[in-house]
Amino acid sequence: MTWSLLLHALEQGFVFGIMALGVYLTFQVLNFPDLTVDGSFPLGAAITAKIIFAGGDPFLAIIWAIVGGILAGGLTAFFHTRLKFTNLLSGILTMTLLYSVNLRIMGRSNIPLLGKVTILNVIRTWLPQFTLDQLTPILFLLVVLLVKFLLDYFLATEIGMAIRATGDNEQMIRSLGVDTRITKIIGLCLSNGLVALSGSLFAQYSGFADVGMGIGTIVAGLASVIIGRSIVRNMGNIGWMTISVIVGSIIYRTTVMIALRYGYRLGFQPGDLKLISVILVVMALTFPLFRGRIKAIITSNGANGTEGK
Repeated sequence: MTWSLLLHALEQGFVFGIMALGVYLTFQVLNFPDLTVDGSFPLGAAITAKIIFAGGDPFLAIIWAIVGGILAGGLTAFFHTRLKFTNLLSGILTMTLLYSVNLRIMGRSNIPLLGKVTILNVIRTWLPQFTLDQLTPILFLLVVLLVKFLLDYFLATEIGMAIRATGDNEQMIRSLGVDTRITKIIGLCLSNGLVALSGSLFAQYSGFADVGMGIGTIVAGLASVIIGRSIVRNMGNIGWMTISVIVGSIIYRTTVMIALRYGYRLGFQPGDLKLISVILVVMALTFPLFRGRIKAIITSNGANGTEGK
């Protein structure tokens, strides 16, 4: 594994770590399987690419991308809380709708950003003593850590605790006088705002926005959450949980890159990215089961050995 491959895996792990934190917020904290992610990720990229391609400020593009993601999450929340659709149907409807919205925003299926001024170019002018290869991982690390600590702080507030309680036991928190419709709206808006932020940064990092770039995003987010939860075992507080999500994102992206780079020896092709993603998710889901069985076998053998003595 080359240093360049590892560096790119870290960069993508940090960027997609923001998306994974958004997925963690809905799936783990709010207990809401939100499929809007597959639409809000390219939405953030589309808004950003459109503004930058027109010569706009890349920082302003990020802000508008977050706003777009918040609105997308709000639409899913509206379907679920006001129209009483199921959570899965609400996410599917918004995700499907956003495909057309993203096409409308971009005006075509793909917008290249080569030669355009992105956030990376702007920061490069501020710190000319560093190369772009040196600045990119540092910038994305700082951004994902900032998002992590802000999310930790938010979930420790009164409204954050209410959101967590809604995911744990909605009937109980409702009996205490909390409007769970509000907590769901806030959670979904915040989650998709983070996902759109990730899409915005990825568009500027990769140099393009494509209407189909969000396909499978939810699988990647779930894989990051599951892998991180399996590896980082100290889950006593929110801080450790969000760290596990970021670690899982880095491991997931590193594994995918290694599989794409060297997977030809096992018969994988460049177009097998989604297949590799599913395989990683299945492995992450079954890992705790096999680990539990191995521990049980070891414990049983140890007990038998003690009895024999």
